[in-house]
Amino acid sequence: MSKNLVIVESPAKAKTIEKYLGKDFKVLASYGHVRDLIPKEGAVDPDNHFAMKYQVIERNQRHVLEITKALKDADTLYLATDPDREGEAISWHLLELLKAKKALKNKAVHRVAFHEITKKAVIEAIANPAELSLNLINAQQARRALDYLVGFNLSPLLWKKIRRGLSAGRVQSPALRMIVERALDIEAFKTREYWTIEAQLQAEKQLFNAKLTHFNGKKLSQFSLTNQSDAEKTQKALIVAAQGKLIVAKIEKKQRKRHPSPPFITSTLQQEAARKLGFTTKRTMMVAQQLYEGIEMGGEIAGLITYMRTDSVNLSVDAVTEIRELIGEKYGAENVPKQPQQYKTKSKNAQEAHEAIRPTTAQRLPAQVKTYLTPEQHKLYDLIWKRTIACQMIHATIDMIAIDLACGNEENNFRATGSVIVKQGFMAVYLESEDDTSEGDDKEKFLPPLKVADKVPLLEVLANQHFTEPPPRYSEASLVKDLEEHGIGRPSTYSTIISTLQNREYVTLESKRFYPTDVGRIVNKFLTAHFTKYVDYNFTADLEDDLDAVSRGEKDWIPLLHEFWQPFTQLIQEKEASVQRKDVTQEAMDEACPDCGNPLSIRLGRNGRFIGCTHYPDCSYTRNLTDDADESGAPELVEGRLCPLCNNTLVIKNGRYGKFIGCSAYPNCKHIEPLEKPQDTGVSCPQCKKGQILKRKARSNKVFYSCSNYPKCKYALWDAPINESCPQCHWPLLTIKTTKRRGTEKVCPQKDCSYATPYEGGDLSEKSLLNLAKFP
Repeated sequence: MSKNLVIVESPAKAKTIEKYLGKDFKVLASYGHVRDLIPKEGAVDPDNHFAMKYQVIERNQRHVLEITKALKDADTLYLATDPDREGEAISWHLLELLKAKKALKNKAVHRVAFHEITKKAVIEAIANPAELSLNLINAQQARRALDYLVGFNLSPLLWKKIRRGLSAGRVQSPALRMIVERALDIEAFKTREYWTIEAQLQAEKQLFNAKLTHFNGKKLSQFSLTNQSDAEKTQKALIVAAQGKLIVAKIEKKQRKRHPSPPFITSTLQQEAARKLGFTTKRTMMVAQQLYEGIEMGGEIAGLITYMRTDSVNLSVDAVTEIRELIGEKYGAENVPKQPQQYKTKSKNAQEAHEAIRPTTAQRLPAQVKTYLTPEQHKLYDLIWKRTIACQMIHATIDMIAIDLACGNEENNFRATGSVIVKQGFMAVYLESEDDTSEGDDKEKFLPPLKVADKVPLLEVLANQHFTEPPPRYSEASLVKDLEEHGIGRPSTYSTIISTLQNREYVTLESKRFYPTDVGRIVNKFLTAHFTKYVDYNFTADLEDDLDAVSRGEKDWIPLLHEFWQPFTQLIQEKEASVQRKDVTQEAMDEACPDCGNPLSIRLGRNGRFIGCTHYPDCSYTRNLTDDADESGAPELVEGRLCPLCNNTLVIKNGRYGKFIGCSAYPNCKHIEPLEKPQDTGVSCPQCKKGQILKRKARSNKVFYSCSNYPKCKYALWDAPINESCPQCHWPLLTIKTTKRRGTEKVCPQKDCSYATPYEGGDLSEKSLLNLAKFP
């Protein structure tokens, strides 16, 4: 019989901790939250000091019963849920349930927190228990009450004014606004043409380029040259003035230090995993949870990283000492700074007892644990390990060089810039990525050794045409970065925010970029027009700060809820009476209906936006948003073919996912087929070895490749396959993959194989790729 009962959140963690604590301890899992608000109106009562009605979550009922039963035989209860606001709330809810069952009589109750799942950390935590934090619990209750009040009052209004099944959220709505506003900025962007002049030079057998900065004594701006004619005149004048050479007028050398990035917190881990590994925020947190809870290695179970939901960049003294020793052993004493690197935590709410995300021991090298980890686990552990080691290494030293070259005289000046890494320091281990950098931004440019008055042979003067580009659409990494900068949500909620927007079909993720859907745009338009305050970035951030203040004991949660609720509920009532559905879902057009002469409008339908007559249902004229006004409303016939089921004519129809072929006798005959037939690539399926890989189009119009035996075989690829086996792992096919950073390569599609080699096939047209697949 165990005298001590320990409650954690997950069964994986329970198994690990029970091994550490021994026979006097029994460890059970709550399996996450044990109770939540009742899922109906009245769960939060604003008229009764925001009293909240809870119920046990059905799927966890048996776990609560198991905990209650085990507690009968125990003297002491240790609540060891995760060391954050959510974990504190789970412990409190469980405690309240046990009190209601009168299961705590003569039982000691303690709160313990494990910031890492190692034997030393677990035993230390049990030896130094604390009490539940009422401030954290109140902050979590306030958040849950606010989310409920917004969701249960604003969502029904969306149902009435737009369509059923929609939802709005306290944090998801400002996040949606960010994505929609970026899309609108891109659509409103007007491209401008501009030209740059570059000199192609050679010195010491090394080619390098220099950019024109001054012409005829005037400094050039981005739009000094805006057309081909002016650019070519400038080009010719410079060629004449240069007479085959440029003269070195000035050399500037500056040495700068580049400092390592701080160790990971939740948000920076999510951003870097998205940039470097292509992980979604949800996937990052799932894999990090596995590494934290414990991995079996050679008969032992150990947590490999510290707790992954943290705002703190602190590292324990013991961890820093171990990291510095490892740097000295592995990278040399010259890469160990005299004093440990110190980083300042930005979040006011970060608890100093918490640490950044780091390996539980730096001595556990990624290569040593690779055999015990899945490919995803190893990639993320490797990322965390490198970032942690790098953060305690010496800065990098870089020489920045700028060379000014006169062309004919000092009134015409070219400038060449470059950099040389003098001392790598931390860059030998890890370098942080950036969002949306131009090609070549991260490449070092090396310049030949030159001195003032040197004459440098001019090979060519180039006039290059450019066009300004709109801001890039959000990726997961850049969205998380902007959410954090605006103070919207908290790092532990970013994954949920993004998933909710996708699940509600407010946004889609295509080529790792977010696009707002028609419904998402209209919901955002409604909220920004009528609930401006509640999707305002500053208001949302200030409310988050107020909730953080509750968790620190600086504010009371009940007055905070009153302050939010009174104006919000009044606004709901006003908008319910004053806003009509057509004002939200219809957009007026300066065009008359060709059938009845009444005005047309852009409307929202089941399958997205379309153009329709404002006098519906008396007039049923409609057309696609992309169709021309003079296009006939009659369906287009498929020439020379009849329906294979009923022999009626086939027509081209429009559906939710674009055009398709269907029977004209619908709904009596429901035959449909894709407008574009899948193309055979000539590559056999490597998985089932029976089908062929076909080129298909997804509903989103994105091209993909899959087995002809679908759904029996579900093998699929995003990149074009070729009949060439991998020389590294011997997988029967390779794919042609093009990325901004690496160009076009032949790549093995297997996740655990890293084979990639530059593609030198030339033509990448669709026809050429299909021929290449058949005849590599």
